[in-house]
Amino acid sequence: MRTKPLLYIVAAAILIVAYAFLEPYWLTVREVHITDPDVPAAFDGATIAFLADIHHGPQFSLSRVRHAVNRTNQLHPDIILLGGDYVFGDPSYIVPCFKELARLQAPLGRFGVLGNHDHWQGAVLTSESMIKAGIEWINNRAQWVMRNGQRIRIGGVGDLWEGSQDIAATIDDARDEDFVILVSHNPDYVDTLTTTAVDLVFSGHTHGGQVTFFGLWAPFVPSQYGQKYRTGVVSTARTTAIVSNGIGTIPPPVRFFARPEIVLVYLHRSR
Repeated sequence: MRTKPLLYIVAAAILIVAYAFLEPYWLTVREVHITDPDVPAAFDGATIAFLADIHHGPQFSLSRVRHAVNRTNQLHPDIILLGGDYVFGDPSYIVPCFKELARLQAPLGRFGVLGNHDHWQGAVLTSESMIKAGIEWINNRAQWVMRNGQRIRIGGVGDLWEGSQDIAATIDDARDEDFVILVSHNPDYVDTLTTTAVDLVFSGHTHGGQVTFFGLWAPFVPSQYGQKYRTGVVSTARTTAIVSNGIGTIPPPVRFFARPEIVLVYLHRSR
């Protein structure tokens, strides 16, 4: 009779391990609604798709990159933002990854920054491949995005661990009433902001913890702020950050209650 509890424990452990290896394939879409008085009327209802941490490599096939691209295009976003860490393990994965990312479709533009893994695998080749794919490279750069005569600002900064960060290009040309978006691979950069000019920050890097205690807590988050920037919408004194779980993984290729995701943001103008 004593063997029954042990069998139950073993069975539960097997199910947990099996689920952890299956969850990385369970790509979901997280919808986030942002309401702000700085959103221009022309952008009321506009959508932004955010993809981060694809990590194409030995454990994330090109077919899975293709699936993520197809899933994103099915959402018909107005803008697409890419948050860095496109490959893992070897520079040979960079060019094939961006050949797939080149198929992303967004009428108001596609923009991307680099992450720490992009520096480790090849920042120059990654940047060149991004530009060749028709994606705007916005490391320490910014652009105005126009719609019906009105505008929002989209800028980016380099990776906090391996790059440099210069927010001047994003905010120096913006007025107080402009809606300003910043893409930073690492969400810890949010805590370094000394300006309130940035309305919304998009980040990845944390993978949602990748392995969590039922989505409530993660034993490891690559952030000096613990669980603060693990996942989701984080409001600070100066801005609002959206932190994605990302799409791929780093070894081991498992997730537990940190599902891979495309973040779809709806912009709303408050009245």
